Amino acid sequence: MNRFALIAVSLVVLLSLVPSLSAGEILELKSGHSLEGEIIRDRPDEVIIDVGVAILRIPTEKIARRRDPDAEETGLGETETNGFYRSANLPQSNVRDLAARFGEGVVLVQTPSGLGSGFIINEMGYCMTNHHVIAGETRIAVTIYRRGNSGFERRQIEKVKIVALNPFLDLALIQIPEQDDLTFKPVYLAESEQEVRVGDPAFAIGSPLGLERSVSEGIISTKNRNLRGLIYLQTTAQINPGNSGGPLFNLRGQVIGVTSMKVLGGEGLGFAIPISYVRHFLDNREAFSYDRNNPNSGFRYLDAPRRKTKRTEGLPVTESSS
Repeated sequence: MNRFALIAVSLVVLLSLVPSLSAGEILELKSGHSLEGEIIRDRPDEVIIDVGVAILRIPTEKIARRRDPDAEETGLGETETNGFYRSANLPQSNVRDLAARFGEGVVLVQTPSGLGSGFIINEMGYCMTNHHVIAGETRIAVTIYRRGNSGFERRQIEKVKIVALNPFLDLALIQIPEQDDLTFKPVYLAESEQEVRVGDPAFAIGSPLGLERSVSEGIISTKNRNLRGLIYLQTTAQINPGNSGGPLFNLRGQVIGVTSMKVLGGEGLGFAIPISYVRHFLDNREAFSYDRNNPNSGFRYLDAPRRKTKRTEGLPVTESSS
């Protein structure tokens, strides 16, 4: 019997002697055993879990599945994860309760030139936002909101790392530095926007014009609006400057899109990047990895040089930037 098997067997005996924790997660191991406790740290190669009488390091490769321990009581379906972000079969609810439940996963993203919104996708502090929120910037701060005795408490964290960029899709992946006294609370991503129907309720959480933790509610006007060659979800939920990069939720509390833009001068004409684009970006994030020596990376496509004609020959030509 190898060393890990011995550890796993001893854990089964150990856990049988202590009561289950009331909060945390269930880790189902490939060996057939399971652990229940609070996740202290969630890293790419290991998960650190507090099982009540000990703090354990479990290699990620040994974990088969992760579940919410209160799933049967709350109706929360099994949590599925690919090791980087999560999705779950959540029960339908209302905007008030969902905003209270998942509001801690929405953050304010600030740079010297402006601000936007974002949302946490895992316990390692990775966040999604729009590319245009942080474009050309390297000094990024994130404000996190934690529920306290008197409501939500604000905490700003600086030195946020840029991980990946996709200017074409207007998506960016950033990472908040690890905090010893803080556990990040991620949101759940929908499997696809294909189940979204025209007329379905939707709501956004963000910081429009700097008004923190604003919630706006509407419906899905259309699920396949073609703008500049990309498909967007169109919604009547109010989207304003500062909402960019924030989540668009359905009434199951799943993120179905990333709020991105609105029609200037129009009301109820907001647009969100569909979750399928977001998942594809995250699944292939290495292809869009940020190069700290080039603040314009990922890929940047320039317009082709203008063809010389008799009218332009001999005249200076100004290069247009994309």
